[in-house]
Amino acid sequence: MRLYLIRHGRQSSKLCNLDVDLSEAGYSQASLLGQRLAGAGIQVVYSSETRRAIQTAQAANYYWRVNHYLYPELREISFGEMEGLSEQEIALRFSDVQEDMEKMEYDLAYPGGECAGDVVRRVIPVFREIMETGYERVAIVTHGGVIRSMVAYYMNMDLAKWRLLGKDLENCSITELLSRPGTQEFTLERFNDYAHLQAYPQLLRSAWV
Repeated sequence: MRLYLIRHGRQSSKLCNLDVDLSEAGYSQASLLGQRLAGAGIQVVYSSETRRAIQTAQAANYYWRVNHYLYPELREISFGEMEGLSEQEIALRFSDVQEDMEKMEYDLAYPGGECAGDVVRRVIPVFREIMETGYERVAIVTHGGVIRSMVAYYMNMDLAKWRLLGKDLENCSITELLSRPGTQEFTLERFNDYAHLQAYPQLLRSAWV
C-alpha cells in the first residue's frame, strides 16, 4: 500500500489553525496536485474535517473521481492557547515556550494543546483501519503537524525531534509512505514533494510568508 500524505492547500487566513476556507491560491495548488497524481492510480481519498482539507480533497478529486471519506482524527495538531493568534502575537506571548520546543529535548505539548505523541496516538488507529481496506493507493489530505509527526513515528525517530522534518511543508506537497508487507511499518519514499508547484512561484510558501 502506498499512502500519499498531502498537506492541505493555502488557507484564507494567516491566523494560527483557524477552520477557514481555501484561498484562491489554495484551489490552484489543489488542482495542480490533482493533475500531478492523476496517473498514480489513487483509489480513495481521506481527509480531516477542516474546511481547508475537505476543499483540497474535493478540488484534487476532480481528477481522480474516487470516494472521499472524512476522519476528524486527521485534524492538525492542536496549538492550544496559540490558536487564532498571529505569528507576531505568538512570538510575543509564547517566546519561552517556543525556545523550549526548539531545543527538542522533550516532546512538549503546546500550551493547552497537543504534542507529537498525542497526534500519533489518535492517527495510528485511522492508518491501521485504512491498511485493512484492501486499497493499494490512498490519498490522505491532512496537515503539516500530522505529516511530520507520523513520519517521525514510522522512521523510529524520537518524537521530540519531529520539527527536524521540514521547517515548513509546502501546501499541497506530497509525502509518500510505502507499507512493508506483513508489517505495520512503512518506508519513506518521498517527503514534501512540490514539483507540481515550482513553475508557479506565487503558489510557494515563500510568497505566502
